[in-house]
Amino acid sequence: MQLLESGLKVKEYELLRRNFSDTGCFRFDIQEHIDPGIKYDPLTRIYGIDFYVVIERPGYRVRRCCHCKSRVGVQHHATKDDTMKWFQVKFEGVILNKSQVIAA
Repeated sequence: MQLLESGLKVKEYELLRRNFSDTGCFRFDIQEHIDPGIKYDPLTRIYGIDFYVVIERPGYRVRRCCHCKSRVGVQHHATKDDTMKWFQVKFEGVILNKSQVIAA
């Protein structure tokens, strides 16, 4: 969670609406490794970081569990609106449209 917060701090807690998927996930990237304060390792040659966050509701692990595996109903899946609302509440984030980024 700390790495996610440092990545969002670099983005100033602003994400585009298109960064959120219909399946309850969101992603963003940072162009340089120096931004979040991570020590540079020349052996790995990291120049940027991609963050991919999956939001699941409680009880969703039955889909992945080996013992008594089961399907999860559509009503129990996280939606795009749920994920955007969670991002705004948890991180006090701002969701921008593409037109707002160009105007800024």
